[in-house]
Amino acid sequence: MTRAPHSPSQTQSRSQPVISSPFARTRALLADIKPGLEPIDMSIGEPRHGVPDLVADALNGNLQGFGKYPLIRGTRDFQQAIADWIMKRYPALAGRVDPAAHVLPLSGSREGLFSAVFTARARQPDRDNPCVLIPNPFYQCYLAGALSAQCQPVFLPTTREGGFLPDLDSLDAQVLERTIAFFLCSPSNPQGAVADAAYWTRLIELAEKHDFMIFADECYSEVYTRTPPLGSLEVSGQRSADFRHVVAFNSLSKRSNVPGLRSGFVAGDADFIADYAEFRNVAGPQIPVPLQDVSTALWQDEAHVDASRQQYVEKFNAADAILDRNFDYSRPEGGFFLWLNMRELGGSEQAVVRIWEECGIKTIPGAYLAQGTAAEKGDSPDYVRIALVQDLATTENALKRIVKSLGLKQS
Repeated sequence: MTRAPHSPSQTQSRSQPVISSPFARTRALLADIKPGLEPIDMSIGEPRHGVPDLVADALNGNLQGFGKYPLIRGTRDFQQAIADWIMKRYPALAGRVDPAAHVLPLSGSREGLFSAVFTARARQPDRDNPCVLIPNPFYQCYLAGALSAQCQPVFLPTTREGGFLPDLDSLDAQVLERTIAFFLCSPSNPQGAVADAAYWTRLIELAEKHDFMIFADECYSEVYTRTPPLGSLEVSGQRSADFRHVVAFNSLSKRSNVPGLRSGFVAGDADFIADYAEFRNVAGPQIPVPLQDVSTALWQDEAHVDASRQQYVEKFNAADAILDRNFDYSRPEGGFFLWLNMRELGGSEQAVVRIWEECGIKTIPGAYLAQGTAAEKGDSPDYVRIALVQDLATTENALKRIVKSLGLKQS
């Protein structure tokens, strides 16, 4: 049974972090600047490879479903499709995922990543001054969830030297004792770093020792150009039949190019899923039944995912050739972002302004994806994020504009 959130006996830091949209901040930054060339938007991670053809047939097959209130746990077919996909994607979990116990549909992963913090907090009512650990830079809904659940966010620097993942061995033991949840995005947004088995194992060991939840944001798990990224549940399943302390979030937005569908899931720790389902049953949005039918069809099909992934391969091949090693570029392990070091241009804000003014390319300052002072942000103030969501020709055009404008040599 989910308990009501407990107000911590100690107040949070007086310098409360500010929740702000990096996109709104970027629009304000560039508002009075005229783009030098025809604009190309590479700021938002919105896939533009086209909605799969099967969506229309699946939607039209049950339009009457809009006349019913959906169950928070979803239809049996939808639950089963998610469980089947997890076990197919991670063969070590074959026969291990119970759709009724381990799977909960979400109205997009962002909704879940935000609201799951409330359940994590409610399960630790006696933990004073609870905190949530967040990699820096990060997805803003992590911070929104932490603050809304009256938890202190603790930002963990992620640097190139550290493989763009938080240094687990440097975590303060007293902080860990107050931790209720640890967010980890793998492949990471924006750097595309992937946690390996050793990293997941070490993090799970810490979660077991200090009794906190791992919220694994794996929304970019199907966007890669070489090796399929390891999943948190793969490692967790080797230690616990019920994936204790670990839940993974995923969605169809990036995998299937349907960000407007707002369909995802959380899977893992059976006890947490049970409590979270009770919370969402009164506080969370349901997915309309026809959209569950569409989602079921998408999770059951890999052909459209393979075709989309091939487009990313081609775009990263182009980036390899055009950027060479400029801006400390190297192809990421996953995701569809370039994370480019613009220190020589004065940092991320100055670079974004110049790239817009001279090239007409809209990008995002790394500083807008992070919190805190320059030291707490790690590398972020020097970096710019570029989303490779456009078609190949547009992507090549944009990158060549940047190289030409900045006077770099193309290999």
